[in-house]
Amino acid sequence: MAPLNARVTSPRPSRLPRFQAVRVGLTAAALVGVTTLALLVLQRLSPGLPAAPTHARTWHGQSLGRLAWTIGDTTEPGFAHSTIAGLLMVWAGLLAHMSFRADKRWTGFPVSSGTGLYVWAVGSAGLGLALSNLAWDWTIPTTGAWQPTFVPFASLPPAVVLLYGGRASVALTGAVLGAGLTTPAALAAAVNFGCRPLGLPTVVGATTGMWVSALIGFTLCRHLPWMPPPRVPVPRCHNESRHYLAGTARPGPCWVARRMLADFTEAQFIGNEWAGAALLAGTLINYLVDPASASGAGNMLPRILIAQVLTAGMAIVMWHRQWSKYGWYPTFVPVVSVAPATVLAFGGSVQAVVTGAALGALAAPPLAAAIARRLPTHLHPFIGNVVSMPVLTAIIVAALSIVPGFCPTAASS
Repeated sequence: MAPLNARVTSPRPSRLPRFQAVRVGLTAAALVGVTTLALLVLQRLSPGLPAAPTHARTWHGQSLGRLAWTIGDTTEPGFAHSTIAGLLMVWAGLLAHMSFRADKRWTGFPVSSGTGLYVWAVGSAGLGLALSNLAWDWTIPTTGAWQPTFVPFASLPPAVVLLYGGRASVALTGAVLGAGLTTPAALAAAVNFGCRPLGLPTVVGATTGMWVSALIGFTLCRHLPWMPPPRVPVPRCHNESRHYLAGTARPGPCWVARRMLADFTEAQFIGNEWAGAALLAGTLINYLVDPASASGAGNMLPRILIAQVLTAGMAIVMWHRQWSKYGWYPTFVPVVSVAPATVLAFGGSVQAVVTGAALGALAAPPLAAAIARRLPTHLHPFIGNVVSMPVLTAIIVAALSIVPGFCPTAASS
């Protein structure tokens, strides 16, 4: 089935009046405040919550446990690891995809950049994730430490589909390249021989593995005889881009709330508020059942979520005019990199939450967009996002480590 092209509108929306920009800022501030208060209450309650049975937490090494672990990997880009959240996110994304094809008003932001390739993209990402865990999960018990087996789900497999189109040969190629290139690049060259010895956040290694393997993978795709030419419009953050999503670039109070939710699933190439709400709901449910199993950060998860919501709100307020201008802008980048990594690196202190969120929102989106718009057309622009993530995370964490009041406690966790 031919993919749906991204909807194009002309002319593009004009610049927002000043009072509308103020409304955007006030809406984001209110959402951040309410969310922060709720998460702080949740964190205060968590020590008294009953823990799940031991067998519910010992996922690894059992058939059902391995499946649950693999599904949980779908939420790893957002610093969570929740089977419930993964299932809800994928299901909500599918619902949004079906409503988009049926042209329903409540669809929200079109999934997978409005290409109509959600099923193909998630299918390739899921297969790549399964192959990654089958081939590389032995590294977890061998090292006794977390390993980035999740990386195919948020990198090469869906990106290949979203650039080359939906067909079996493309999806299989993306999945194999993801498990065969992205995971070992993140495991070896980046995390175990780079980040941990240097004391850098492991997100630096995971995202470095993503962009390095993407450069290699897309170069290989140009020479594989069964691969068609790239034909799907994707967002490249410049005025000449053929990709422009209708209905997504008129910022207002409701748009801000929707965009903040959608940014929680952009890393998985979904980018829809229903999927984002489902992801967060599943993560919080998992945290209520057993805080230790909802994320590798354990009881630090509420502080990570506070930083993510804060940086999402800041980024959208700072860069909403770019959304109006280009129809898409990578405001999600600090949500899955700088902000949570800074929280973990400095023990979840208030200054770490606020500073990481602010610096990430200020620097990450424009850097990612600048790189993406300069990439050749045979490369998916997500490479710009995953180049900006390790660069800024490493710089910001390293710089803050010498600032009074910032005590590195878990930079390599």
